[in-house]
Amino acid sequence: MFQKILIANRGEIAIRIIRACREMGVLTVAVYSEADKDSLHVALADESYCIGGPLLKDSYINEDSILQIAKFTRAEAIHPGYGLLSENAAFAKKVVENGIAWIGPSHLVMDQMSDKDVARALAKKAGVPITPGTDILKDEKEAQKAADKIGYPVMLKARAGGGGKGIRIVEKPEDLAHAFAAATMEGEKAFGDGALFMEKYLTDIKHVEVQIIADEVGNVAVLGERDCSVQRNNQKLIEESPAPSISEKTRKKLYSCAKKLVKACRYITVGTCEFLMDGDENFYFCEMNTRLQVEHSVTEMITGIDLVKWQIRTAAGYEIPFDDFTEYGTRAAIECRINAENPKTQLPSSGKVELLHIPGGPGVRFDTFLYQGATVSPFYDSLLGKMIVLGGSREEAIRKMRSALSELVVTGIDVNTQMHLTLLDEEEFINGSYHTDFFRRKYDVSRSVKASE
Repeated sequence: MFQKILIANRGEIAIRIIRACREMGVLTVAVYSEADKDSLHVALADESYCIGGPLLKDSYINEDSILQIAKFTRAEAIHPGYGLLSENAAFAKKVVENGIAWIGPSHLVMDQMSDKDVARALAKKAGVPITPGTDILKDEKEAQKAADKIGYPVMLKARAGGGGKGIRIVEKPEDLAHAFAAATMEGEKAFGDGALFMEKYLTDIKHVEVQIIADEVGNVAVLGERDCSVQRNNQKLIEESPAPSISEKTRKKLYSCAKKLVKACRYITVGTCEFLMDGDENFYFCEMNTRLQVEHSVTEMITGIDLVKWQIRTAAGYEIPFDDFTEYGTRAAIECRINAENPKTQLPSSGKVELLHIPGGPGVRFDTFLYQGATVSPFYDSLLGKMIVLGGSREEAIRKMRSALSELVVTGIDVNTQMHLTLLDEEEFINGSYHTDFFRRKYDVSRSVKASE
């Protein structure tokens, strides 16, 4: 086992990793920006080092500075968390070349699966269903021809996309030129790669992902699935496990396809295979996340398996001692992402936390970096934490989440708890029939969710 790990991240995920390491007897090194000098992860780590100014390019994605600190502290491994450098294959390669272990899959696998065009081809070869679509498009003219053949609506996707960026839905031919230019520009800006491909845009679909973990000797375990269909601008808001309204027959097929894909790309450690599913339970490969997911906590609650610890262990060469998780029984887990945002405009909020009360009780967990007096910076993602609950049934889990959200108190900044309470009361959510356009149809910008007075 590693003796010391550097955590190349911030916020709640850095704290989550530090706590896992503590329980494993592993020392931790935190890095932080000038804006985060008073952050909780800085205080909790065994060692902490400032690596630059508040901008991401000067700190949390400053590869050279992170590597220098790792070598200076003699850290044996780097854990990237999620976001930031977590799916940067070039950085993962650089880490290993410097004699430091990368807690994640190899840079070759990351490179392969981050190229969505290559990932689609690999999935198809492995016998995993993919949506009708194209290879990389040369230009707008080729895109027009492809859209006419596939049939509108279509979706343009950046080859190197992630986090909802580089995606444009095109409903009719006259909108394609603008969408092509916009997706190309966003891909170049966000990922340094403006290459696009096209897929048929499926309507009334669910976004279902399968959690996997694999070790160096070829063992692969599926740890259930999560429904992530409550989304805003392709960003997930609520996740739950098991996915409601999915038959056991379809669940088994999903697990089988996820395993095929993992073995085909020779994956190691924790990862997620994502699928789109229509009303007839036909499903299609969407993408693979070669990292720890924000919503990994849902799976931890439902399975009782610490994914962070096992991500570290498998990266260190340990074999997984468990098989697929299939025995849900009647239990259910739900997660709501708590963001710092204005409830009316949905714009990010920042400031000092004046009062904080975190709910508790059996089956209630709040992963956060907040404390009373903490400063929420305007420089980073608005995610403050994740409220996760476990119930003996889905109905109980919904009630427990309502209770936990109602009890959460954060003053000094705006938070989106009322939005979640509103969503949980919608009939489509209660009966599990919601789709990926659930939020957009009900709560677009012109009709924001109810805000507390």
